[in-house]
Amino acid sequence: MELSVVVPTLNGRERLERCLDALADHAPDAEVVVVNGPSSDGTTGMVRERDDVDLLLEISDRNVNVARNAGIEASTGEAVAVLGYRLAVEPSWYDAVESTLSDGADAVTGPTHRTLRAGMTTEDEETRTYAGRSVTFFNGNNVAFARDAVEAIDGFDEYLERGGARDASHRLAGADRTVAWTPEMSVRGEYGTDGGRTEHDWGWRHRSLAYQLCKNYGVHHCVPRRMAGLAVSDAVAVAKDVVRGDVEPSAWLGNGRSVLRGIVAGSKDGFAARSRDGDGNPNGLADRHDRVVERYDWR
Repeated sequence: MELSVVVPTLNGRERLERCLDALADHAPDAEVVVVNGPSSDGTTGMVRERDDVDLLLEISDRNVNVARNAGIEASTGEAVAVLGYRLAVEPSWYDAVESTLSDGADAVTGPTHRTLRAGMTTEDEETRTYAGRSVTFFNGNNVAFARDAVEAIDGFDEYLERGGARDASHRLAGADRTVAWTPEMSVRGEYGTDGGRTEHDWGWRHRSLAYQLCKNYGVHHCVPRRMAGLAVSDAVAVAKDVVRGDVEPSAWLGNGRSVLRGIVAGSKDGFAARSRDGDGNPNGLADRHDRVVERYDWR
C-alpha cells in the first residue's frame, strides 16, 4: 500500500520535528507532505533542510481544514493519512493503518496516548446514532483514508474553524463508508498539546455543531435535541464555575449570548449549505484550487 501522510502545522517547529522524526522511524516508506500555515518560527527552513519530507506546501490560511485539503489534494498515495504536528506515531501505527485499510475499511483512526504526571491517559472508540444513522467519529489529528473514500466526501469542510473531523465523520456515515477504530493505530502527545484549546470559544463550539447537524440532517428532530443538549450541558458546567467563584456571573451571561448567536448563525449557514449541495460538501476539496502560495517538491 502506498501511503501519504499529510501533516498540517502552524508555528510548531519543535513539535513538528518530533512528529517527523517519528514518521521517519516508524513509517519510512510513506510519502510525507507538510502543509505550513503562515508560520513565523522558521518552520519552512527546518523542513527544507530535512531529507525525509517529500513535499512542503505553504498556505496563507490559518484554518486547519484548508491545510488538510491542500495536503490531500497534492498527495499521491492510494491511501492518505492526516496527522497532527503535535503528535508522534508509535511503532504499531503504520502496520495498523495498512492492515485495516487492506481489510476493506474506508477510514481508520486510533487513540492518542497523553503523558500525565500520574501516568498516561488514552481514548476509546466513540460511536453515536443520528437520525437512525450510526456514526463512528475519527480523530482529525490521527486518521487514514482510502483515497476513494476521502474523495467521495470531498475532503474537509473549510467553512469550519473547528469540528471538521466530526463533520467529515457524519458525511462518511451518510455515504455508507466504514470507519474502523484500531487501538494499534496509536499516537503520543503530551497532555494539553494535542490540538485542544485551553479556552472555550463558545460561539464557534455551538456554531460548528449547529452547522454540522443542519447541513447533514436537515430538519430531523434529532437536530434541535442535540443542539439543546449541548447548550444545557455547557450552561450547567459554567454555572458550577460561577458558584465556585472561578467565573463572573456577567461572563456566564456573555457566554449564553455567544452560544445563542452561534446556534443561529450555524443553523442558517448549515441549511444554506444543504440547499446548495444536498448531502455533499460545498466547501471542500473541489471548491477551490488556490490554497497553496508556495510549493517545494522533492519527489
